[in-house]
Amino acid sequence: MGERAPPPPVIVERGRASRAGEAAAFVWLHGLGADGHDFEAIVPELNLPEDLSVRFVFPHAPVRPVTINGGAQMRAWYDITGREAMGGEDEKGIRSSARLIEDLVAAEKARGIPAERILLGGFSQGGAMSLHAGLRHAERLGGIMVLSAYLPLPAALEAEASPANRETPILQCHGTFDPLLPLRLGETTRRFLVERGYEVDWRTYPMPHAVHPQEIADIGAWTARVLRK
Repeated sequence: MGERAPPPPVIVERGRASRAGEAAAFVWLHGLGADGHDFEAIVPELNLPEDLSVRFVFPHAPVRPVTINGGAQMRAWYDITGREAMGGEDEKGIRSSARLIEDLVAAEKARGIPAERILLGGFSQGGAMSLHAGLRHAERLGGIMVLSAYLPLPAALEAEASPANRETPILQCHGTFDPLLPLRLGETTRRFLVERGYEVDWRTYPMPHAVHPQEIADIGAWTARVLRK
């Protein structure tokens, strides 16, 4: 059985804009085997200012067979073929999911939210896809959040990177005890980006492949900061 298309995203609206044009959107992608409900409950924990109106969009990845899990069908943005995350990458799956992300961003723009007030982020596979798609997006985004993830298809970035997002704020967080995507993968990605002139706010936390309470607070502060610019 091949890939199955996902249902509509989970939507969480919070806050209220004090002036017209201040609304924002945050497209937040889950990790391997989870779904759009995975981070739904995190929204109130971000403690965003009440006058900051943010529409959180939590999409579901397509259902597809995942090689590393014995070909089991699960929600995944792309296939994982081996233990080394960046080895034997599923370029077809990555690029297919990038098109889905572009559609999600386009849908928010159609609702009247400009690209510079749209944040793109995610955890693990979702963070990898956010970085992949965000750096290639034709218009400047408000920010890119990368949680416990890495940059897929790095060799293709030079030719495909969008000049519009060269200065987009990037929040990159990683656990120092991550056994699934070791810290070195995050550090390699950070170094790769910084060497190419990207602005990376790099944070580490004493955790495995998970989300830390301090990380949640930092995400909330970062979200408010980049949307207040």
